Amino acid sequence: MKTQLLTRIYCIFLAFTCFTSQAKELEIDGLVLDRSISRLGHQFYFEFANLWRDLPSTAGFNIEIKETVLPRAGTRLVLRMNNQIVYVTYLGRRLEPLDERVKQAMYSVMDAMARSQMQQSSPDMAKNGW
Repeated sequence: MKTQLLTRIYCIFLAFTCFTSQAKELEIDGLVLDRSISRLGHQFYFEFANLWRDLPSTAGFNIEIKETVLPRAGTRLVLRMNNQIVYVTYLGRRLEPLDERVKQAMYSVMDAMARSQMQQSSPDMAKNGW
């Protein structure tokens, strides 16, 4: 059932790209990719994705939430924006409120987005300050 759905989506995608000869390249922007493993990781992703949907001007920014299990300690969540680490947090094995960590992650992402746009808008600035 799942493979049939994926096959249909792939066929529709191929048909779409074949019929759009004007577009040289197809770009998908503003994605949040979930690579979490645990229930806490999935909950973090769900809450972050809800805030991400409300954020304007996300085109050009893709977020990946990756979770790594740390034996006997819990998990490590890493947020990457366009393949650059933006936020890292550690979650214990017990349930705990995630609201504050999700807000911190969103603020970190917004700050990184602003810095990225600032670097793109001022190409005459040297990266090393000279």
